[in-house]
Amino acid sequence: MKVFISADIEGTAGITHWDEAECSHADYADFRALMTGEVVAACEGARAAGATEILVKDAHDSGRNLIVDQLPDYVRIMRGWSGHPDAMMFGLAPDFAAAIYTGYHAKAGSEANPLAHTTTLRISRLLLNGEAASEFTVNALVAARYGVRSTFLSGDADICADASALVPNISTFATLEGFGRAALLVAPARARAAIRDGVEAALRNKAGGVPELSGPHEIVLEFLNPTDTFGASWYPGAYTHGPRAIAFAAADFFEIQRALRFLLQ
Repeated sequence: MKVFISADIEGTAGITHWDEAECSHADYADFRALMTGEVVAACEGARAAGATEILVKDAHDSGRNLIVDQLPDYVRIMRGWSGHPDAMMFGLAPDFAAAIYTGYHAKAGSEANPLAHTTTLRISRLLLNGEAASEFTVNALVAARYGVRSTFLSGDADICADASALVPNISTFATLEGFGRAALLVAPARARAAIRDGVEAALRNKAGGVPELSGPHEIVLEFLNPTDTFGASWYPGAYTHGPRAIAFAAADFFEIQRALRFLLQ
C-alpha cells in the first residue's frame, strides 16, 4: 500500500504567529520541529496500517522545512517546488491508496486561524464554483484527478470542518481553534499521538473518499492589490470578475490547476 502525505505548517499544534512559520525568524526552528513531529507520527500510523511505501511532500513555503534526518528510513520526501501544477500534491500518482494531510489550515477569508490564507497572502479569497475554497479543497480535487481517496487530515478546527463537508467520512483531528490573533491549542504531544492513531485507523477502515470532479469549473481570485489584479488579467482566458477580481473557467480541472500555477505567482 502506497500512501502520500502533504505536509503544511500553519495548522500544526502550537502555532499562532507568522514568525513561527517563516524561516527568517528565530521562532521558526521550534515550529519546524513540531511540523516534522506531526509528519513522523502520520508516517508511523501509516506504517502500522500496512503502508509499504510513503511519499511525503514538504508543502510549506520553500518546500524545505521538514528535518529530513528525523524521518523514518522507509519514507521518501519531495522537497522544493518543481513548478508542476500539482504543487502541494506533486508526486502523487494513481497507484497510491490514500492521501493524508498534516498541518493544514483555514482558507483565506476565515477568522478561524490567525494564519488563515489560501496559497498566498495576496488574495482575500479564492472562489471555486462560487464557494470559498481552501488549499485542501484544491488538493483533494488534485487527488481526485488521480482517483486517490483523501483519508485523513489534521489542522485547525475550521479546515477539519471544511474537509468533512467536501469529503464525507474523512477522518480529522483538530489541533487548534483561532480567536482573532490568538489560538486555543492542543498540546503537541497529544496531537502527535492522535495523528498516529488517527492515520492508522483511517487507513485500516478506508476512511474518506474521492470528491466529485465533474466540470465545468470556475475560479475567482479576489486580490488585495489592484496591481496584482492587472498582472493576473493577462493570463490567457482570464477575465475580470468585479473589483480586484480575476476569473478563469475550464471543463478540465487540470486547466484550473495550471491557471492557479501562474495567476498566483
